[in-house]
Formats: sequence, C-alpha cells, structure tokens
Amino acid sequence: MSVAPKPRPITAHDILARKGKDRLVVVTAYDALFGRLVDEAGVDIALVGDSLGNVVAGFDTTLPVTLAQMIYHGSAVRRGVSRAMVVVDMPFMTYQIDVTTALTNCGMVMQQTGAQGVKLEGGTVRMAGIIGAVVETGIPVMGHLGFTPQSVNALGYRVQGRDDKGAHQLIDDAKRLEQAGVFSIVLELVPAELAQRITDAVSVPTIGIGAGPGCDGQVLVLPDLLGLNDTFAPKFLKRYANLADTVRDAVRAYGEDVRGGTYPDAEHSF
Repeated sequence: MSVAPKPRPITAHDILARKGKDRLVVVTAYDALFGRLVDEAGVDIALVGDSLGNVVAGFDTTLPVTLAQMIYHGSAVRRGVSRAMVVVDMPFMTYQIDVTTALTNCGMVMQQTGAQGVKLEGGTVRMAGIIGAVVETGIPVMGHLGFTPQSVNALGYRVQGRDDKGAHQLIDDAKRLEQAGVFSIVLELVPAELAQRITDAVSVPTIGIGAGPGCDGQVLVLPDLLGLNDTFAPKFLKRYANLADTVRDAVRAYGEDVRGGTYPDAEHSF
C-alpha cells in the first residue's frame, strides 16, 4: 500500500511570489500541538514569536526571552508543522550587536530548530546591513517595522508613523529592508493609509498587525484570536473564539466530577 507523500513546506520564495496575489495568513505558535493545528487549518506561516514571553511566560515585555527559549519553542513547533513555513523570532540583543553575533545566533536557530526563516526587528541603515549579511548566508529573513516590541522602552506601546516625518521614515526603512533582501515585512501598529503606501512602495509582501486591510497578509497571536488571552483587548484584535470560558467551564466540570466521585467511572477505568 502506497503512503501519501508529505506536503512540500512553504518557502520564502513561495511567500515572495504571493505578493499582489493571494493574501498571506500568519499566526503565532509556541508548541508542537498548536503548530500541528494551525498547519492543518491551512496557515501560510507559523511564526514562533518572542511574544511567548508575554502569553506563555507571563513577562510584561518580550525583552527577557532568551535564545535558548526560542530554540526550544521553535524546534517544538517545527515538529508539529509539515506544510506551513516556520519562522522564528530572534530575541533581544541576539542580533543587534554586530554581524558576527547575528550570523552566529541566526545560524544556531536555523540549525537547531529546522525552521525555514528568522524574523529581525528594525530598519535602520545599521540593521539593514546586519540583515543583508544574514540573507547573504542563505538564511531567509522576515523584517519587522512600526511598533517593534523589543524597542518598547524607547517607542512606548503606541501607533507609529502618525506624522509626516515618521511616515517617511517607515517608508524609507521598508525600502531599505527590501534592498537588504527580506522576503516579507511585518508592519505593527501603523496607520492603515500608511501601511497601504508602504505595501505599494515595496516588492515584498507586507504582513499587518494593527495596520489595516491594505497589507499583503495579516498576523495575529494565536491565544489572542482564540480568546484564551481574554484580558488583552487592543483595538485591532478580532476574537474568533472565546476559549478562556470553554477552558474554565471544562475544568470546573472535571472538578465537580472528581469531588462528586463520578469520575472516573467504569467506562473510564481498566
């Protein structure tokens, strides 16, 4: 009996080819189970975000997340995913110092997780130089502009590019990342009109989060869109389920059965 071949994983080349055609669906995943579920649901990219610092570890920011943690979670997601492209966030200060540090750490993530790409924040001339060097080694890089969570202490948690100077800076940064060779750019907390201008100005796909409908794709944090993280409610978030209530109700029902002596019963005993 023949065995069906595994689906070919989506690559950076595939993502680039989608520009101006099909919209890209991106969600975060942090373990093998949810990696498998989002993959089976047909997402294009499973992003192993350093947002795990907030939604998994309970930190206030992403800054405490370590390289070892990203490798652990990245490799777990990769084991659950067979079709979607797996991209791993590079955590704070693992790539900003210099090219050598960035190459060493990005290479380690690729080697130890099996991911097909990494994500680096920022679009300054210096960052574009680092990203270009990483791309030149054969590592696909997703860029990230607008509100960049690793710069929260400098930027604050707010929409970026509201004035002319900020808008022009983001457009220039996006073009710089395009020239550096990124295969896509996340735009976070950017006015919708500006996100559309950036999308039109570059030949690589843009992926929005809080950046309006004009981007080439969208990304959401999985626990947010599932309603598991029910205390987080920014304007851009649409919840597609309310699983926090489902979880609480299920655990309460289990507790009632245990306390009442009705679980386990004969059906659930050996």
